[in-house]
Amino acid sequence: MDYQTYPPTEDLSPLIKCYWTLEVPAEYSQERQRIIPDGCIEMAFILGDDIKRFTSETDFVLQPRSMVLGQTMEPFYIQPTGYVNTFAIRFYPYGFANFVTVSIHELANRETPLADLFGGARANELEQKIIEATDTSERMAIVEAFFMDMLHQRTTVDQLVKSTVDILLSTNGSVPISSILKEDLGSRRQMERKFMKQIGISPKKLGKVIRLQTALKLLLGRDNESLTRIAYESDYYDQNHFIKDFKEFTGTTPKAFLTDGQMTLSTLFYAND
Repeated sequence: MDYQTYPPTEDLSPLIKCYWTLEVPAEYSQERQRIIPDGCIEMAFILGDDIKRFTSETDFVLQPRSMVLGQTMEPFYIQPTGYVNTFAIRFYPYGFANFVTVSIHELANRETPLADLFGGARANELEQKIIEATDTSERMAIVEAFFMDMLHQRTTVDQLVKSTVDILLSTNGSVPISSILKEDLGSRRQMERKFMKQIGISPKKLGKVIRLQTALKLLLGRDNESLTRIAYESDYYDQNHFIKDFKEFTGTTPKAFLTDGQMTLSTLFYAND
């Protein structure tokens, strides 16, 4: 697998975490892969063969060739049908809401074709430009021009939402929401409504995903580290709390994660994030 990440320009760096590409030869891409939540929304262009997303053990749909993958609450499986060649944009949790008027919660747990968000003509033009581009640098320039144009037509994310996400990111999701709002119940309810509209999930759920990301990176970077130590360094109450959250978002245990061939892609994403 050839997975690469690229930084955005300074103007878009507060909203876009990175651009990424993934190429996998057809002979190495037939196994199902389990994708786990990461708290981010992604826009992806499938430039290779189709990719299946399983809706049950046996049923699947083909992912749109150009799409937005909203916030996910639980792991799901994908399976390439051949050669994998993907160009994608990974947004910070509050990033994508700056480019659309639709509630981000409506995008959760599914792939939405770009035409549904930006209109058929504009989406088709963007997709065609991405397909015809000769390299990643050209594709990045194309989408950045698109985003800058869209940004000028949209209002920005609520400042309370943004500052809360920034606190969660800077503290690895360990700060309780009640501490951020200083027990102001009215503000908490208002923020939760705004979170669902602009982030797609609740602030508590986002905090849990961010904290799990911290633990996953420790797990991948320290082969012989005890789970108890990783749990405490990631601000879990104890090892059992860590394992419970881990299974909720990945569908497996920490030890099984490291040796599960169906987690290869998720491991690649997290190890290089």
